[in-house]
Amino acid sequence: MSLSAERILVTGGAGFVGSHLVERLVGDGHEVRVVDNLSTGHKEWLPAEATLVEGDLSDPETAATAITSDLDLVIHLAADKDASRDDIAQFQSNTTLTETVLDRMEEVGLDKIAFTSSSTVYGEAPRPTPEDYAPLEPISIYGAGKLAEEALLSVYGHSHDFTVWTFRFANVVGPRLRGAVVPDFIEKLQADPEHLEILGNGRQEKSYLYIDDCLDAMLHVIEHSNKPVNTFNLGTRTTTSVDRIAAIVADEMGVDPERSYTGGDRGWTGDVPKMRLSVEKLAALGWEATHSSDEAIRMATRELLEEV
Repeated sequence: MSLSAERILVTGGAGFVGSHLVERLVGDGHEVRVVDNLSTGHKEWLPAEATLVEGDLSDPETAATAITSDLDLVIHLAADKDASRDDIAQFQSNTTLTETVLDRMEEVGLDKIAFTSSSTVYGEAPRPTPEDYAPLEPISIYGAGKLAEEALLSVYGHSHDFTVWTFRFANVVGPRLRGAVVPDFIEKLQADPEHLEILGNGRQEKSYLYIDDCLDAMLHVIEHSNKPVNTFNLGTRTTTSVDRIAAIVADEMGVDPERSYTGGDRGWTGDVPKMRLSVEKLAALGWEATHSSDEAIRMATRELLEEV
């Protein structure tokens, strides 16, 4: 799947999802500009053909350099993505960043933006959760910030003549993934193959989407949905438990550790213990994930082990 847009800005494009997306877009022949402060991203993950603007987009000077009138599309991934943070500073920084992006886009006459949101906007909702589920009651600062950003984007779509694509991600996994359950288990078992500590009770159960499927879904939606605001869940029809992830990682590493648990039904304050997004709207648009949650976890584990 490719896009009709020729010149694309990817914010946060040196991170996990962003760098894979930049590789895909460059490979499809697009002119790609990346803006990233490299707090979690890596220059070496970017293809040589991409242009990097290094800096913080919440700074108007960086935004002015990165967001220019010659662009066709902004794909906005830049954010503090630590869902376990529980302080208002994350909310303020992420919402300010998105506000700055939108203000600069309007200033230069750019009106198409795709935004990576999160399943955390739903909070602890009935499963599978459709896009029109209400009321949206996030239980984490991260989820609250994403919901606020969605609301701001909605205003620009309905009242400022923007076209907005909002993607509510399940848990995306693959090469370069950091700060998530699969790389966490790998690091723990490399340090001690005999023992694995698991946050919560191990029965947390969520949907996992392989990175290639994630990119395919994003590009498919941008090409085939053109309302002022286009909101789609991106996920699979399947789920995987934390205990099952532990078993897959241990199997791929050839170890058989004893497990211990920190207790409780979730890993941290604000963690949604069970999540499965409805993907019926995405399927009606003509796209479904190729890989199940278990397959995504196993593929990601193998590829992350190759990075060591």
